[in-house]
Order: sequence, then structure tokens, then C-alpha cells
Amino acid sequence: MVYFIIVYHLRRVISIIRGKQLRLVVAYKLLFLCTGNYYRSRYAEILFNSLAADLGLNWKATSRGLATEIGHDNIGPMNAEAMQRLINRGIQTDEYGRFPIQLQDHELAQADLIIAMDAVEHRPYLEERFPDWPDRVDYWHIRDLGYTPAEAALAGIEKEVSHLIERLSNNRLDQQQFSV
Repeated sequence: MVYFIIVYHLRRVISIIRGKQLRLVVAYKLLFLCTGNYYRSRYAEILFNSLAADLGLNWKATSRGLATEIGHDNIGPMNAEAMQRLINRGIQTDEYGRFPIQLQDHELAQADLIIAMDAVEHRPYLEERFPDWPDRVDYWHIRDLGYTPAEAALAGIEKEVSHLIERLSNNRLDQQQFSV
């Protein structure tokens, strides 16, 4: 697995020249997916980016929706409960005021790690709309509103993000610098 990660992610290499030594820093892209990019994936993106920045991890998350047209009744750029929970955690949300964004093919190819919030809900969308990708996505089991109360779903996302951060911190592949 480590070999796969290193080989696959070397295309993300950014060159930094310091003196006569060339250092390559690997920057990773994480993509969270949910149906409407309004609630679960947005919460995971913002929470992950805050925790990763606090730990100095060289990962940046984005999020997209698999079927944003379903969320035509959504009010504002993001679910109010999710936004308030982030604020209560002391996480700045000002830079995340954008509205939901529909996933595009090239965004899957650019991501180093892809996580969909719920296999039952999201695998069918991937199979239908992005048939080359369902088996390349990791799936969590965070059900949408209507199936799971917001409190439980957001707590589940927090748990999964914490486990992911811990795994990435322990691997520290994102922190390695290779001298040439």
C-alpha cells in the first residue's frame, strides 16, 4: 500500500529550490463526496482541513456532490446545523461560503484519496455517472438526514475524520521530503 501511495502521489510533487539542493515536497489532495455537497461532505472537508492544518499535514480536502440537482430545496451554501457545529468547535468557516459543486470527471483523477460518505447511497451514483471509479473510492457509513439525525451523522463524520487524520499522521508520507 505504501508503495502505491508513493508512486501514485509523486505526480503531486512540488519543487522547492533551496541553495543548490532540490527538495521535493509531496502535496496530497483528498476528495470527499456526498449526494448534494451541502451537508456531510462539506462538514468533512472543513473539519479535515482544520485538523490537518493544526497538525501540519500536507493534505488539502475538497468536496463535491454526486447529484447536486437533488438539493434544489437547500437553503444557503451549507447546512446550518453543520455550519453551527463547526463554529462551536472554533473552526473558521468564512472561506467556505461557496454553494455546492457538482463532481466532474477530472476531479476524481486529480484526487489522491476519495471518500464517499455512504456506500449504500453513493456507490450507485458513481456506477451510473462515473463507472470507472466506484472501486477506487473508500466508503464511510454516514447516512443522510432522514435516515440519521444530524447530531449522530456529524458525530460519525468527526470520528471518521479523526481516524483518518490519525492514520495520515502515523504514516507521515505527506511530511517526507526527498533530496535529489
